[in-house]
Amino acid sequence: MRILNSILLPSPFKAFPTKTICIFLILFFFKSNLVFSFTLKEYATNPFGTVLFIRHTMAPGYGDPQNFDLNDCSTQRNLDYEGKSQAVQIGRRIKKERIKFVKVYSSQWCRCVETAQLLDIGEITIEPGLNSFFQGFVSKEKTISKLKIILDSLEHSNELVLMVTHQVTIAALTGISVKSGGAVAYNTKFKKSREVDILD
Repeated sequence: MRILNSILLPSPFKAFPTKTICIFLILFFFKSNLVFSFTLKEYATNPFGTVLFIRHTMAPGYGDPQNFDLNDCSTQRNLDYEGKSQAVQIGRRIKKERIKFVKVYSSQWCRCVETAQLLDIGEITIEPGLNSFFQGFVSKEKTISKLKIILDSLEHSNELVLMVTHQVTIAALTGISVKSGGAVAYNTKFKKSREVDILD
């Protein structure tokens, strides 16, 4: 600790007890790594970024069955009644705030497509770059690479784009984990992210 005081710390800090300095540094580090969310109304007024990622709404279970088939919804984990209702409510909130998205993208997974459909805020474009690589059904590297190509193409756009995807995909790109139906705004220019509170 003497080394900390005599070498690493600027002279103004040396007047404080070592314990106080350590607490200050811990709190500073913790605060600097917090993820601050903002409301949908705030996003509508001043979007943090042009891309809004939404995780598919409630779909009970963990992962997908081993007999998973991308072209067969019956082999996938799907939205339950709560998840369907949740998607409808989120869509209504988006419309209430008069947020307009020029394009709506969705993962190929049925629960994402259904979430996007129930949001009812625009025509859906299926995008493999939003797929889940959680269980290795698709390649993480190829998926993220495809997604980054789209995001790079939107770097200089001021129009809003919605992307319905999975927790693992959102976290890999933004470092933020959200629950079912959660959202993260992404700034394509500065590569920064902020959580958006779109749930009750």
